[in-house]
Amino acid sequence: MSQARILGGAFYNNPEFKALMNSLYYPLENMKSSVAKLKASGQIDIETMEYGQYQPILAPRDRWPHGGGNAWLREMGRARVELSAQPNDVALDGVVPLTKCGLLDASLRKCFNSDPPICIKIDVMEHKQEDPKSDTHAVQLVWEYGNGQDKAPTLFKFTMICPFRPERA
Repeated sequence: MSQARILGGAFYNNPEFKALMNSLYYPLENMKSSVAKLKASGQIDIETMEYGQYQPILAPRDRWPHGGGNAWLREMGRARVELSAQPNDVALDGVVPLTKCGLLDASLRKCFNSDPPICIKIDVMEHKQEDPKSDTHAVQLVWEYGNGQDKAPTLFKFTMICPFRPERA
């Protein structure tokens, strides 16, 4: 695999990375452990945290498969910049964050700060070359709800769609 192709989504669009991340947020006992670890770390305020800040605390980057931890700050920062430029029109708890990045941050804070916390399942995909805006990050955010009286969310499915990057020889 060439260096150009390893960057971005290819680091994270693999079963080992997804399994590592999902093991931190699912099932509920694992999510509770992650919340406790973040609170005890002294490295983050979970009430104000943003996407990208909590992953390295829960799973040190030097242990991520395929060297994905080495590129995390660059790739996460790039995703945040691109998602911050995308307007949002979806409400979360009656508030409409201005950008897709704002919606992602608010959704993740809701998961970590709810009692009990809301489990998360992540997925990572890469745009196809022919996709509109295939050169930028996108997100798909889906909530699943329980059957109780208040129909509280029980699972947050978060898919990061990474830019298409052609392979270079």
